[in-house]
Amino acid sequence: MMEKGKKLYEGKAKIIYSTKDKNQVIQHFKDDITAFNNKKKAIIEGKGILNNRISEHILSNLSQVGIENHFIKRLNMREQLVNHVEIIPIEFVVRNIATGSLTKRLGIEDGTVLKNPLLEYCLKNDELGDPLISKEHILTFNWLSIVELDLINQQCIKINDFLQGMFRAIGIKLVDFKVEFGKTKSENKIILADEISPDTCRLWDVVTEKKLDKDRFRNDLGNIVEAYQEIAKRFGIIHEQSNIRPLKFSKPKEVKFKKNK
Repeated sequence: MMEKGKKLYEGKAKIIYSTKDKNQVIQHFKDDITAFNNKKKAIIEGKGILNNRISEHILSNLSQVGIENHFIKRLNMREQLVNHVEIIPIEFVVRNIATGSLTKRLGIEDGTVLKNPLLEYCLKNDELGDPLISKEHILTFNWLSIVELDLINQQCIKINDFLQGMFRAIGIKLVDFKVEFGKTKSENKIILADEISPDTCRLWDVVTEKKLDKDRFRNDLGNIVEAYQEIAKRFGIIHEQSNIRPLKFSKPKEVKFKKNK
């Protein structure tokens, strides 16, 4: 059993713990859910379990097609062993269909299919509202070199191509997604990090366009865990009849024994 060390970092949805190996850490998935740069918050029981399993499934499949990432193995229902990385302070957003902030910023009709995938950059800073930044910002402030940025851009397009096919195979449109990258502590090598789950993707049913992602929380649509379960069930991660709900135990009854005569 992997021994968990001290808490290194706690974010909105995950906690990172040290291990005896300085190049590996434990990533714990919380049930916390947030939106609008942490202005809207809640705890959805079971969400962390589902995101752990879904992210494991996606990252494992990405590894098989040559997309290096931090995932090593799942330790339990809520935790993964991952490579220790220093996260690059940029969110890379890939859009296939216009929705959310893009439609508000540019006045584009919601649901418009984009001619080509659109890659955007946001600075990771909740206090500033994760502002949209340009390639020039990234290079001017030395967040990445031109070679590093080009590498990540290529990785984002490859990830998008693979994920679109992966989700389409289970009847889901990959509308957009957010990914993060980091530099490994051992080799200073850039790899995909964080998670890929319904928390970080917009996912619509191909036929009904029902939202199966965090927009259900953002827009008060309800049935958040049920939507995340639907993704897990379609991937075959959990059984079709599985239903992750808080466990409630009744008060144990007193056991009475017959006295020997």
